Amino acid sequence: MTGKYNIVFGFLYLLLTAALGPVMVNNLPAIDEAQADKQQSMGALQLAADSGFENTETLEPMTAAEIARANSAALLALNKQLNAELPNNAIKGGPHAHGNLEAMLNIVVGIVLMFLAVGVRFKQLISSVFILGTLLHSGALYLAVVFNLAWAGTVLGTGIGPILILLGLLLAGIASATGWKGKAA
Repeated sequence: MTGKYNIVFGFLYLLLTAALGPVMVNNLPAIDEAQADKQQSMGALQLAADSGFENTETLEPMTAAEIARANSAALLALNKQLNAELPNNAIKGGPHAHGNLEAMLNIVVGIVLMFLAVGVRFKQLISSVFILGTLLHSGALYLAVVFNLAWAGTVLGTGIGPILILLGLLLAGIASATGWKGKAA
């Protein structure tokens, strides 16, 4: 019965973290607009540099103020693009990737637990460690990044979640080495 909890939790948690994909897709128009602005500004700066910083209309040398404006516009457009990409990068590098992985780990561990002939308490410990580790790692990432809850960053700073996941892998490895029976209970 202990493996069942990890399987159910894993599928529901996978749904929650996979749902971040459409959230990231909704931000693509802002990224595309910022990319277009950057291309235009960088193109103007490149054209100015290629012409030896000559004004293309008057063929006079560009003033320092004109060069500074072209350079500033390009830098601001680049900054706008980086800022537009920041939410997606935070989601895909954090709760989306880690959450999906940890959800799948829970599903696999749940299945493995059904094939182990070890004590019920040991199975419950492994099950609990994986669920708790997932919630304290990618769950805290989800809260910190998606919902901008600062206190979740404090939980992340402790490192307890990843340590629990590693402990769960160690315990599952020990249980598999000692109690594999090859067929479901």
